[in-house]
Order: sequence, then C-alpha cells, then structure tokens
Amino acid sequence: MLPVVALVGRPNVGKSTLYNALTRSRDALVADMPGVTRDRHYGVCRLGPRPFVVVDTGGLSGSDEGIEGLTANQVRLAIEEANLLVFVVDARDGVLPQDASILNELRRSGKPVIVVVNKTDGVDEAVALGEFASFGMAETLPMSAAHNRGVDVLVEHALTHLPDDRDDDPGLADQGIRVAIVGRPNAGKSTLINRLLGEDRLIVSDVAGTTRDPIRVPLERDGKRFTLIDTAGVRRRARVEEAVEKFSVIKTLQSIAASQVTVVMIDARENLADQDLTLIGGAMEEGRALVIAVNKWDGMDKYARDQCMAALGRRLAFVEWAKTVFISALHGSGLSELMKAVVRAHAAATKVITSSDLTRTLEKAYEAYQPPLVRGHAPKLRYAHPGGNNPPTIIIHGSRTKHIAPAYRRYLEGFFRKRYKLEGTPIRIDFRDGENPYAGKKNVLTDSQQQKRQRMIRNAKRREK
Repeated sequence: MLPVVALVGRPNVGKSTLYNALTRSRDALVADMPGVTRDRHYGVCRLGPRPFVVVDTGGLSGSDEGIEGLTANQVRLAIEEANLLVFVVDARDGVLPQDASILNELRRSGKPVIVVVNKTDGVDEAVALGEFASFGMAETLPMSAAHNRGVDVLVEHALTHLPDDRDDDPGLADQGIRVAIVGRPNAGKSTLINRLLGEDRLIVSDVAGTTRDPIRVPLERDGKRFTLIDTAGVRRRARVEEAVEKFSVIKTLQSIAASQVTVVMIDARENLADQDLTLIGGAMEEGRALVIAVNKWDGMDKYARDQCMAALGRRLAFVEWAKTVFISALHGSGLSELMKAVVRAHAAATKVITSSDLTRTLEKAYEAYQPPLVRGHAPKLRYAHPGGNNPPTIIIHGSRTKHIAPAYRRYLEGFFRKRYKLEGTPIRIDFRDGENPYAGKKNVLTDSQQQKRQRMIRNAKRREK
C-alpha cells in the first residue's frame, strides 16, 4: 500500500486547494466559504520520486453536533490511517485557540506532524512564521497553495517521514468498473455505498445536500473490482441558489461522463420527479450503461408498491432496456441483484462484435422488415461494422439512408439488442450513404464518342426545322 498523508485543519484554511495542487487535479471542490468539504477525499501525489496518497478532510470546527460532528468523525478516521499529518493553518488569521486545540489532538495521535502556514502571499513570511513558532514544531513551512508556491518543498519534507513502498499504486492499478451513483438529495446514495463497503466511509445525514464533492471509493465484490463514485444530489435548477451547489451539480454531471455505468437512485416513497428523468436523459446522452435503483422499498405496503411500479412502468418506458432493481440501502436487501445488474450492463456496453456478424444480423433484419419506400424507392442497407463501444455503436452503409424513418431505426436497435442481449446499455446506429464512384470525375469522351455526339446534335436540329 502507498503511504498516506492527511491534510487537517480548521474550515476554510485552504486544505482542498492544497489537495488539488498536490494531486494536480481539480477534484476537490473549492469555495470561499467554510465547511465545503465534509467527506474524506483521496488522491495520489506524484510530484516527487515516490508517490503517496493524499487525503483531503473537512474542517474541524470544534463542534461535535450535526454535520460538524459527522465531519469531525471522518477527520479522525483519516488521522488514524495516515502515516503523516499535515496541519494547515491560515497566515492571515494568525494563531487561534482552535488551532492549538487541533494541534494537541494531532500530537496525541503519535504521528509525525508538519505545520503548513498557508495564504502567505501578500503578507510578511517571517512575521507569519514567527507567530506560529509558538507551536514548537520543527517543521513549519510557508505556503501559497492557490499560487502553487511551496508545494515542492512540502513534498520533499513529507517524503522524509514516509516509508518507501511502491506497491499497489491506485493510479496504476485496475480501478475496475467505474460506477456513478446519482439521484436527488436524500435518495440514499451515501447509505448505499456505506452498506456495500460495510463501513461508515461517507457521511450520512437526514439533511439534504450533505454530499458536495464527488467521492471515489474502491470496492471489490464477488471477485470483481469497482470504483464507486458518490455524487451530490441534484435538484431542480430553480431551487439551486448557492454557488457551491451549482458547482456540485457540475461535478455530478462530470462524474456521469467519467463513469462506465450510471446508477440512478429513485426514492420509492416519493413520486418519480422530472429531475430523475433529467438524470436518466443525461446518462443516455453520454452513452453510459444505465441501472435504475428504486430505494427505500422496505416498509411499503402492497398498494404503495403497486402504485410505484405502475408509475415507473409508465414514465420509464423510454428506457425499458435498463434494469430496474428494488433495494433497501439501509438494510441491504437487493444489493446483490443491483451489483449483478451493474456487471451485466457493463458487459453489454463493452461487448465486442465482429463486422461479419453484424452484417449477417443486418441482412436478417432487412429481410424480415424492409424500410418504407421513399419516392418510390426503398433504402438499401448493404453492410455494417462496429464503430466503438460504451455505448455499442453500429455503422450501417447503404443508399438513401438519410430518408430512413425513426421508427425503422428503433426497429433495428431492438433487433440488434435482442440478437446480442444488450441489456442496460443504449445503442447508437449511424447510417452512411455509399459514395458515388463517379463523383468528382470529369466526363472525358474519346474522339469517336465526341464525333458521334456531335452528329446526334446536328440530326436533332434538322428534325426541328
């Protein structure tokens, strides 16, 4: 395992900005307000000769109640698993009593600690470092994470405290199937991931909008590897007011694009909202394999279940190829079937089909039902070949394909889906007209042909007279 470095400190001191600088990414959500980060966020720093894992944590506000208390528990879990603790403080705020309390807790852990004085741009470094010298820490480094100043020095100091272990680099290892868990707020996304992992890896609260950053969590289940991506809940645009929530929604849409399978979680006790359909449509536009997870199915009576299933069947008819699984993330029922549906959807989305097999299937579909006539002529479909996967893309060559009706496209899509058992993935069909072999060529005639043409023209003129 790679060594672990945890970034710890008060809210809004720049831990997420430093995390992005160390990992050379923009994975952590950054905003000029306290309490944006809540869950543990993992990444890999490769700026030095040896890589190590960086953990971004939420700010320790000193409160053990509500969201702040749940965030503090996540920070303490990060402290326990870390080999090195980086204590981030704010040079502009100076030494606060809260900083001293956090440092005492870090010292009690027995782990090596490096103090990083962040936001030193625009202030006197000597004065700032002198103020924090009261901590009595030998390694106190100036830093401007926003301007990437002092990051290399921090990496050099960190490597002196970390064991030399190059095994199991998470950036190089197989991440398995990337699964994005999306849905509205309070649909149970974090609860589902915690249940699959068997630990409280993510913060779960009745407060809507608890998750803000997309959190990637590795999972191995039934001999298969997965990377679960927990995302922020997406509400209607009219209800999104805070800038942080707007960025969270953007991160959620980016997570869908980065995934291979998208699991859309729906609350069975609430009506299927337009926002759920919007998320399903977003996954289809990105061409991602799709699984519908209906959560909170436990405790519902027969009438409520029948009403829910009728509504799902009516409003999800446009994605009837997607598997719908009824689960209880809290109690763990239906999770085995859910993960099997994810594996089947991924297998269908990445299925390899040969050109010869596609062409034979196309011929059978064409013989069974030909496209409608266009101006007295029927479009001809000659051959097909694969154009990629995730989603499966089929390119069909023929003539007059521009006039093929949408209904016939759906017929071909259903025919291919049934033939190759493509459950849980959209299919893209691209029609291409055959090129005219004489297009762009000049009409060059021989001398005898030109003479014959001229005689025909003269005879036509005589007959007209």
